[in-house]
Amino acid sequence: MAKINPKEKSRAGKKLVLLDVHAIIHRAYHALPEFVSSKGVPTGALYGLSTMLLKIIGDIKPDYIMACYDLPKPTYRHEAYKDYKAGRAKTDDELVAQLKKSREIFEAFDIPIYDKEGFEADDMIGTLVEKVLKLDKASPCPEIDVVIASGDMDTLQLVVDDRVRVYTLKKGIKDTIIYNEKAVVERFGFLPKLLPDYKGLRGDPSDNIIGIKGIGEKTAGILIQNFGGIEDIYKKLKAKGGKEEFKKAGITDRIVKLLEEGEEEAEFSKMLGTIRRDAPIDFKIPEKTWSENLAEEKVLKLWSELEFRTLGTRLKELVGGKAGESVAEKKEAIVKQNNQLFADSDLSETELKEAQIALWLVNSNITDPKIEDIINLSGQKDLKSAKDFLLAEIKNKKLDYVFTEIEKPLIPIIKEMEAWGIVVDKEALLKLSVENHKILADLEKKIWDLAGSEFNINSPKQMGEILFDKMGLQVKNQKKTAGGKASTKESELEKMRDLDPIIPLILEYRELQKMLSTYIDNIPNMVAPDGRLHARFLQTGTTTGRMSSQDPNLQNIPNKSGLGMEVRKAFKAGPGCKLVAFDYSQIEIRIAAFLSGDEKLLEIFRKGEDVHTAVASEVFGVPLNQVDKEMRRKAKVINFGIMYGMGVSALKQNLGTERAEAQKFYDDYFAKFSGLAKYLDKVKEETKQTGFTETLFGRRRYFEGIKSKIPFIKAMAERMAINAPIQGTEADIIKLAMIKVGEFLSTTAPNPSLTKEGEGKKNIHLLLQVHDELVYEMPVEMVEKIAPRIKEIMENVVSLEKTKGVVCKVDYKVGDNWGEMK
Repeated sequence: MAKINPKEKSRAGKKLVLLDVHAIIHRAYHALPEFVSSKGVPTGALYGLSTMLLKIIGDIKPDYIMACYDLPKPTYRHEAYKDYKAGRAKTDDELVAQLKKSREIFEAFDIPIYDKEGFEADDMIGTLVEKVLKLDKASPCPEIDVVIASGDMDTLQLVVDDRVRVYTLKKGIKDTIIYNEKAVVERFGFLPKLLPDYKGLRGDPSDNIIGIKGIGEKTAGILIQNFGGIEDIYKKLKAKGGKEEFKKAGITDRIVKLLEEGEEEAEFSKMLGTIRRDAPIDFKIPEKTWSENLAEEKVLKLWSELEFRTLGTRLKELVGGKAGESVAEKKEAIVKQNNQLFADSDLSETELKEAQIALWLVNSNITDPKIEDIINLSGQKDLKSAKDFLLAEIKNKKLDYVFTEIEKPLIPIIKEMEAWGIVVDKEALLKLSVENHKILADLEKKIWDLAGSEFNINSPKQMGEILFDKMGLQVKNQKKTAGGKASTKESELEKMRDLDPIIPLILEYRELQKMLSTYIDNIPNMVAPDGRLHARFLQTGTTTGRMSSQDPNLQNIPNKSGLGMEVRKAFKAGPGCKLVAFDYSQIEIRIAAFLSGDEKLLEIFRKGEDVHTAVASEVFGVPLNQVDKEMRRKAKVINFGIMYGMGVSALKQNLGTERAEAQKFYDDYFAKFSGLAKYLDKVKEETKQTGFTETLFGRRRYFEGIKSKIPFIKAMAERMAINAPIQGTEADIIKLAMIKVGEFLSTTAPNPSLTKEGEGKKNIHLLLQVHDELVYEMPVEMVEKIAPRIKEIMENVVSLEKTKGVVCKVDYKVGDNWGEMK
């Protein structure tokens, strides 16, 4: 007889509750009134979550509780299918804030939290269930029962007998039901494990999973009840006499044809609907139960802060009023675990950064990679070995130049840029805040007057009730939310702009509210004691090779709207200095010209002509001096559009013309610029063969969907592939410019034309990198001498031989602030 481990024996007959936090908190947010604390902080969803947690503890009496979270970044499902969950309304800002705050509830309870980039909360739950089941199989002890608490019916696929059950919300946060295997069969007519097959056939509008168009819930259920899962269905359908068996089961010829045509869609939809059970997470059953770990005073302190005055008493009733033991040892263990890999690696911070860059270059889809990403992708057990593995991959994939000459030299430049920061005029932003909050309040009142009642304009739910239910506004082909309601997304409201005066006001309100919350009200709180804003610039922040920025995102401040320019005016030069902004002019079209080798495009740039005017002249067959503004506008639309895979339908919409005219314009364009047309086709074909695109310098971007047999996935990958070499080369050029200019500025040889000591260039600092623009701060007296030199360096980053004679033209402007430059 096997010997039982005492710890395993102590866990016999225990219950583990797994919380699908997002599902619960979303339900609470929409089910409960919009509670607000005395400080004006929304707390309704947090109150609902806390109440639900107490109800679960009282109903199920668990020994262990674990909280599972979604993360805001895309998952592997989004990578496989860009439109996964598309159409869902943007999460309310107040709900986002409460989702973030909700983690503090579980930290106070000392309930472990599980999340993982690239995976959903359901995948966390599925993985934890799998680990518990395997744990029990390896042990001779009685089993640990698992209860999944969720408002999401997808988790029903994880149900196993009475071992794994789902405690779900029928309505609100009080009406609940528990599903075991028998209850699932009674509801659907088949076993829980076949629910992904059910979704694969019928699809799931809430997640925008397509399924097989024309097959609904009833038909999907009949198919599975009679023939099993998708693999079995197709196996039997393709077998001799299979169609007759389907007819006997009442399946019509139309449905059989849909099945035959939709096999790949069904399999793909099943994959999207299947909860993963192999997420890379560390898991163990705690040595102590949740109540033994509970530090009651921490929970009460948090609830007191949130002004949940009655919940403390309910908690004491549930746990018998006993205070929990200290959790210092547990916290210490978590910190130790989080830091152990890096501590053991003996790598410096720079070396770790190099490993992260190497991973990103090897797999461009993993942006802003973390330590666990490095370990997981490399398959190594320690960071040192992982880095060695990734550097070998860099060599194998011929990424040496990009890694060594572009990305590595950029590390100290970005670090210095972040450390130096940019001066921000807080007073100017505070003044803007006061002025624009008044405008926002006026807009709010006007919207309420037109609506006939007050409502939360930032709530898609309330807005939908006003616009669609009360006012009866509707437009053709309007998209729906996950819950089947008409969407209030900006793109959908734009379709309704002419239906009622309230719509333009709502769009104006949203734009202003976003500017206030993201920049005007937020930035002053982020300015450091030195008076400068030290934003983060992510070297590995995008799949294209471009940099991104955070805290705040400076790349999204509008540079054409009046308010955007007012915000930019608050970014100022330091004392005795000027800001000098260097911008690559029409860089993407220039890159398209020399990558494609299209002679007509090349000649336009070699002559120094305006590319939009010259293209209009070619396409419309008129001399340059007869090209009018409308012709130039149309040429500009297609010039930029073709680099993003714009088709005739999109061209028609952007031109605001009829399809026939758009088709002719499209055909004429590619007839005149046939070299560009051939290049774009070549990119698509080569990407299909290799699975990746390359920039002029060898940077790769991978497109797994390019070989898909599902048309829309393939088309999406093709569109992105067309642009990838162009935008990636653009990223390489701007990064090389940062390096080359940095080398020039670090030169300390005496130069009397600059300063007596020749050290003046050390007082010039790179402040911002925004797309194709570099913003420097330099002493006033140096602008006239240094700015032309920087322009020259940037224009010669790539040799004319490589660009086939096209100069990567740079313009620069000078000013006291970022918004007023000449």
